[in-house]
Amino acid sequence: MSNEDRLSSGSSRNWLERISRLFSSEPQDKEEIYDLLKEANERDLLDHDALAMMEGAMLVSERRTRDIMTPRSKLDVVRSSDSMDEILRVAIESAHSRLPVIGEDIDEILGLLLSKDLLPFFQYHHQVVFDVQKVMREVLFVPGTMRLNQLLKQLKINRNHMAIVVDEYGSTAGFITLEDLLEQIVGEIEDEYDTPDDDRWQDG
Repeated sequence: MSNEDRLSSGSSRNWLERISRLFSSEPQDKEEIYDLLKEANERDLLDHDALAMMEGAMLVSERRTRDIMTPRSKLDVVRSSDSMDEILRVAIESAHSRLPVIGEDIDEILGLLLSKDLLPFFQYHHQVVFDVQKVMREVLFVPGTMRLNQLLKQLKINRNHMAIVVDEYGSTAGFITLEDLLEQIVGEIEDEYDTPDDDRWQDG
């Protein structure tokens, strides 16, 4: 074996030993993890996309809902007293699949209306009286200080794709979607409705 091969073999063993130590005990420093991931990328053990996703996944445990939420000013809502025609107008114009249902104002969110739950009323609209409060679903409220990894767990447990972020006074601060969370890991996700001027969709 040449000196070059021995050096390369020794370097690989050192790197593997560092990885083994890292996962055999609780890491004391996240910078060490980042350094190892970057080194793995430099050694072609991880491609750039995998590196970016792993770094994004780690950032999810550090960032909070208030860091990535969409502010309340961009939240499209319907009122509990709105007629079917008015609700359809908001759903069509906003192109959102999820619409919070409010009472007196945006700080009184009563539930969440899924656009697909309106479909049966088109078939039976002459026989059924529409009442949005009977159709809407429970909404998940989370504090702005909640970490994103905790929020992801809550969304999975409650089978929600959207959460309302509240401030320390219980007022509506904004909203966050499952798509927002996933974009922190995999990057921007665009669908057929997105345009260059769009911010975030309040969809899942």
